[in-house]
Amino acid sequence: MASPTYTFALIVGAGQGLSASLTRLLRKEGPTVAIAARDTAKLAPLCTETGARAFACDPDAIALTYLNILRQQRSAWTWEIELRLWLERF
Repeated sequence: MASPTYTFALIVGAGQGLSASLTRLLRKEGPTVAIAARDTAKLAPLCTETGARAFACDPDAIALTYLNILRQQRSAWTWEIELRLWLERF
């Protein structure tokens, strides 16, 4: 079975641990990598090393949406939710 070919990857909540390792591995595989965190200044060395691009995001706003889903009535259900940053351009 052939591995899928990815063009882009987004890692949210990026830091210097697992997400940094994943960024390095993905870049070796070829995709363009974007990393998102509250403090993008901390990601500067990783961006320089890998060519990834850093974006600021607010994990609290996204976390609140997840919490609201957990609190929904049992008679309701969610198939899928797509969360996007307010500054995303289409």
